Amino acid sequence: MLIFNCTEAASKFFSRVHKGKKITPVDTNPPSSIIEDDESSGADEQWLVHAITVQRKHVLLVIHVQTRYCLIFADAKKADTEDFVDRFVDRWVKGIVINAHHHDLGQWLNPELMLARLKQTCEHQKFYRRSHRSAQKHIDEIAWMFQDKVAHTGSLPPDDITAMVFDEQMNDTPRNSKGAKSYYFPNEEMALHWLRHYCFLDDVQLHAAKERRQQMVREIAALEREAWLKKYEQENSNS
Repeated sequence: MLIFNCTEAASKFFSRVHKGKKITPVDTNPPSSIIEDDESSGADEQWLVHAITVQRKHVLLVIHVQTRYCLIFADAKKADTEDFVDRFVDRWVKGIVINAHHHDLGQWLNPELMLARLKQTCEHQKFYRRSHRSAQKHIDEIAWMFQDKVAHTGSLPPDDITAMVFDEQMNDTPRNSKGAKSYYFPNEEMALHWLRHYCFLDDVQLHAAKERRQQMVREIAALEREAWLKKYEQENSNS
């Protein structure tokens, strides 16, 4: 099940008034006041959703409570939960698959298992009015960076591909949270979470996948440094 824990701003975003009556999918009585205390079926995904306004457009920021993996939806349709869920699932899956192939994790992806488990997870959704102090701090930071980015470019992301670039930048930013032994990267944490829960990798396979991903991160960083040095040398030789 997808569980969307909504801040006060997000709760207002998903609500509307019809003939003087408030209509909302957001339940103000969650099973527990603390997200981590919920009984999990094993296929539940807990997300925190916040809403802001940028350039007079609604923007939703969604962060995975466990991994702090985030997705940003610009120009969201107010009170349209169906559109939100469709966009959310599409972006979430695309981001995971693209990042996995970019870091050579394709050998561990099983499309049939992934789709079956994803269908089970996304078949039902719950919207609760509930907060999460630690995840909210990260959302506030991401919101500030998003607003700064828009101020510099002059516009919201024109499409999901552009928005995914910003998602990737935020998810490649080291985070820290209660219970974590050290700083971690949300995109790596989500990749491992996905391989465990959607591809059913065991601990040995998961360790191998993590090692391969970290190796690819080092190789990509080395190539980027080499390209930067070559460009720097060319610019200086021409001056």
